[in-house]
Amino acid sequence: MIDLAAIERAREALVGIAIETPMEESRWLSALAGGPVLLKCENLQRTGSFKIRGAYLRMARLSDEEKAAGVVAASAGNHAQGVALAAQLLGLRATVFMPYGAPIPKEKATRAYGATVEFHGTSVDEALVAARAFSDETGAVLVHPFDHEDIVTGQATCGLEILRQAPEAETVLVPTGGGGLVAGIATALKLHRPGIHVVAVQAAGAAAYPGSLAAGGPVALEQMTTMADGIAVGRPGDVPFAAVRDHVDEVVTVSEESLSRAVLSTLERAKMVVEPAGAAAVAAILDDPTRFTTPTVAVLSGGNIDPLLLMRVIRHGMAAAGRYLGCTVRIPDAPGGLAHLLHELAEVDANVLDVVHGRTSASLHLDEVVVTLQLETRGPQHAEMVLARLRARGYAVEE
Repeated sequence: MIDLAAIERAREALVGIAIETPMEESRWLSALAGGPVLLKCENLQRTGSFKIRGAYLRMARLSDEEKAAGVVAASAGNHAQGVALAAQLLGLRATVFMPYGAPIPKEKATRAYGATVEFHGTSVDEALVAARAFSDETGAVLVHPFDHEDIVTGQATCGLEILRQAPEAETVLVPTGGGGLVAGIATALKLHRPGIHVVAVQAAGAAAYPGSLAAGGPVALEQMTTMADGIAVGRPGDVPFAAVRDHVDEVVTVSEESLSRAVLSTLERAKMVVEPAGAAAVAAILDDPTRFTTPTVAVLSGGNIDPLLLMRVIRHGMAAAGRYLGCTVRIPDAPGGLAHLLHELAEVDANVLDVVHGRTSASLHLDEVVVTLQLETRGPQHAEMVLARLRARGYAVEE
């Protein structure tokens, strides 16, 4: 069991290593929720996520003999960077196994901190198999991303900061994969304030905790599909599972569309770059703004997002938010027909992204052409206004 004294010792050990990340109120989310919503910005932590807390604590407590053997880890990127930086600070050799397809910026940052990077499998769970084999072969100490008491205790220091920065908080939402962060935060919070409500948020396509809690122990998922690589873990850890079972009040899941919308909204409204995993708590609030008792704290667990993924997520998020409108419009097959249609769209501030003509449909009259449009709008209400305008002008429009 992790007690307050252990968490306080971890906090002292991390002074000068992990920064106390900001807590900022989000007026935008507060307005939706009907009460204060605050963002705990672990995306601004060293290495871009909370992972340095647990990784450094675990590695600093190794014996001299263990340190001489070096360390090995498995990670999609955030734990990899935490281990690599901790190894650099402690003067240790570090090898990190990453799944194929891991974000390139996370790989490059891990190498830049001095770690050796190897690729294995397509998930953290598969990379972990290779890391364990490497540990057995070389004697390197496995620094597990979440399944160790020191890891959970290190992450619990984030909970101490939440207590100091938002002592009035009633609900705390935490992105959850293997469970190290939520286990640590929940333990710290509940030991101080048993009545505070702690919510673990998982990606629906990688939600191992609901089934595991129902079964009474960690159960591996048969498959996972999510863009949120930071919380794409198929089996909860034994150590964090016990803390989640005892201290977390509920587990909620969020869809890929919700994650996209949360990344986009956090970027637009909070001016925060957050990866999909890091935006999971915001996604849960956006899904049901009045569900959680305020003041609410949403932990932004990481901000390491591949720019290419960010571009796709922005497009996906805009679509999920109703910012894109796809429709077909029949127009006269005559000079000026398309120009007139585009003029009508300009009058209602609809931005045309793509136009495709079609003349071969059997349903068209001889003097008609169908135009397929991809439009950028300001949201669902604006999209409805655009459609209403075209129909009022006599166009046959189909979404």
